[in-house]
Amino acid sequence: EGLIEFYGSFGEMFQFFCQNSTIHGTVRLVCSARNRLKTAFWTLLLLASFGMLYWQFALMFSQYWAYPVVLTMSIHSEPKMFPAITICNLDPYRFELVSEHLVQLDRMAEESITFLYGANASARLFHVNDGSVRVQGLANLSTSGFKLSQNFSLLRMSDLRSGKKHSSVGFRLCNSTGGNCFYKTYSSGMDAILEWYRFHYMNIMSQLPVIVNISQHEEHIEDMVYSCQYDGEPCRPSDYVHFHHPVFGSCYTFNSKGTDPFWTATKPGIPYGLSLILRAEQKDHIPLLSTVAGVKVMIHNHNQTPFLEHEGFDIRPGIATTIGIRQDEVNRLGGNYGKCTTDGDDVDVQLLYNNSYTLQACLHSCFQHIMVQECGCGYYYYPLPAGAHYCDYNKQPAWGHCFYQLYNRLRNHHLNCFEQCPKPCR
Repeated sequence: EGLIEFYGSFGEMFQFFCQNSTIHGTVRLVCSARNRLKTAFWTLLLLASFGMLYWQFALMFSQYWAYPVVLTMSIHSEPKMFPAITICNLDPYRFELVSEHLVQLDRMAEESITFLYGANASARLFHVNDGSVRVQGLANLSTSGFKLSQNFSLLRMSDLRSGKKHSSVGFRLCNSTGGNCFYKTYSSGMDAILEWYRFHYMNIMSQLPVIVNISQHEEHIEDMVYSCQYDGEPCRPSDYVHFHHPVFGSCYTFNSKGTDPFWTATKPGIPYGLSLILRAEQKDHIPLLSTVAGVKVMIHNHNQTPFLEHEGFDIRPGIATTIGIRQDEVNRLGGNYGKCTTDGDDVDVQLLYNNSYTLQACLHSCFQHIMVQECGCGYYYYPLPAGAHYCDYNKQPAWGHCFYQLYNRLRNHHLNCFEQCPKPCR
């Protein structure tokens, strides 16, 4: 007798399989052969079971190949380094080099407000103090030939929408040939005036050198910070660094490096944190750059450039404000789970900031590179690439048209900066 027995037909093999298989229901296909209705019912039931089985297999494999993120949460009670704190007095300098042009811009703003809203609104908004910052060795630049352009006057426009009359205020921007123009309009006249003033202000400030030494300015931290304590101990002069922001004024960052053991946080609670008594003084140096009175504050990581316009918040004067901090640490795996970067070295964008990599720093750098490439000059509020210069409508009359279109594309995620700038892995 042979070891392997072959079946005479497929029917015999199928009958043997159904009678000896451990699959529930297959024997019904054979024993109920005389009842076609019962056989058809068990056949459909068996096929449906196989379909459900393979559907479950497909779900499991698709979930596996999607590389799902597994979230693990843990609570640790250990000393942490206190974050970096940046405060600004919302009082930007009037540099002597451009003070004359800023006075002219203030007069133009008053004339525009009078033209738009009548004589009742023509009360002086600007009280210029004799507080211009003098930069040594740059007095000869005041005769650079810069002139405020009259081609960007504020206009009131009206149109009919849905049978109703709507008015807006804005200014006109054109390309280099004048064949492509659009109006930068706002439904609020105040918003239009602020943006119009900001546009002229950037052109004026482009006359300043890229690096300006403000260390000789008479203002010190004592003029803004009356009292500073951390964990009950007075702050030291080495605990802060000073810089000037063109919109938010004189700024100080506490614990910027995060390496001093003095700033180790061992206990939670108000008495063990940073306590500041600040003086918020409105000198009205450049009031139309910011309509906020008080102090701009940002809490951020160490060795990180503070982008106050995006992540800062305002504290109004005359009150005691308590800020609670909770730190959420995110570790991205990268690879198949999504793109991220450890230190920014593998990013195609050349960063223009000297601090550690952040998504905002990469986006600003990417936009500035595109701005220089397509518009021929750089945006004043961002650092410059090597060999570039800031935009000035006396030299590049159409840069505003180019800038606002690029910025709208960036805001609507139509520039490739978001593809080139991954989030940090941690």
